[in-house]
Amino acid sequence: MLTGLQLRAARAILRISSDKLAELAGVSTPTVKRAEAVDGIPPIRARSLAAIQSALETAGIVFIAPDSTHGAGIYTAKRGAA
Repeated sequence: MLTGLQLRAARAILRISSDKLAELAGVSTPTVKRAEAVDGIPPIRARSLAAIQSALETAGIVFIAPDSTHGAGIYTAKRGAA
């Protein structure tokens, strides 16, 4: 499950506004802001969270799920790699 902290970090790396992310994801700006307002699991509908995740992944973000050794994280995918 994605966290608000991951969403904030992803948007910062991409240097896009919450308005732009909302537009890309097809959700409202207040939905994006609510999702980012917590460090843990965002208090929004699963469908909205999936749309935000998809928009960020399309823009090149890869989400890392927490495991027994590391916490959740993100990185950017290489673009144009052969």
